[in-house]
Amino acid sequence: MNFLLSTAFVLCWSSGFIGAKLGAGSASAVTILMWRFLPLAVILIIITAARTSWRGLAVRDVARQAVIGVLSQSGYLLTVYYAIQLGVSSGTTALIDGVQPLVAGALAGPLLRQYVSRGQWLGLCLGVSGVVIVTRADAAAGTGVAWWAYLIPFLGMLSLVAATFLEGRSHRQVAPVVAMTAHCVTSAAIFTAFAISTGAAKPPAELAFWGAIIWLVALSTFGGYGLYWIILRRSGVTRVNTLMFLMAPVTAVWGALMFDEPFGAQTVIGLVVGLAAVVIVHRGDASSTRGREPDTDRVETSRPAEYRA
Repeated sequence: MNFLLSTAFVLCWSSGFIGAKLGAGSASAVTILMWRFLPLAVILIIITAARTSWRGLAVRDVARQAVIGVLSQSGYLLTVYYAIQLGVSSGTTALIDGVQPLVAGALAGPLLRQYVSRGQWLGLCLGVSGVVIVTRADAAAGTGVAWWAYLIPFLGMLSLVAATFLEGRSHRQVAPVVAMTAHCVTSAAIFTAFAISTGAAKPPAELAFWGAIIWLVALSTFGGYGLYWIILRRSGVTRVNTLMFLMAPVTAVWGALMFDEPFGAQTVIGLVVGLAAVVIVHRGDASSTRGREPDTDRVETSRPAEYRA
């Protein structure tokens, strides 16, 4: 089950970079994001209105989820879409986003008191090596994009890391459908206000635009974003963020097939290195758990409930 969830997550999350590329040719980033989240927010409100999952939630619980939505959707996606709109390739954007596992892994110990073994650190560093390999291959293609455009996805990566740890430090577990509703409603409000204030609220009549919207809602939001929080709660920060190492090469394959973006031997090497990193981290997690079996109670009680297997 974990393997199937992980595979689906990688494919669905990487589809977001492709969807952003699909829509970039017909509308601005804020227009795409407004029409991605506005209908979605309405649908989720209708679905969850009669559910009992909202009962017992304090205002601060909902407010926390709203802040998480601002960081994990509004801040993260706006930077990703804007970078792609500036000409950064979908694969490179995913590659820069791939630095997230090392940041999250480094902070998991002091912030969430989650054990990170030596084997996992080896896998994390190996994953970064894979990211560097593919990034250099893309930079060598000479796309003519301004150097500062490559810094924008880093801001989005940091925003998602902040959201991950804010969720990890929550003392109350919120049902996934409720959390997603809060996140999407918040993002819809932000992007709609932004689009109206900049005169970018009117959607184009092109079928390509609406095709990209359907793609993003079905695959990226319900698939990628939903699975991100599910796997996060089942397996913890280190394992779910290690899967991020696979986003870059997988997105590079998609970009090469759909948009003729550069894909050569270095990209293939990066894919292999990324796969090796995931295997090492997952095996390191299993072996460290067996090796620390006598201390299981101590370790588990130091972790938030939503991160326990």
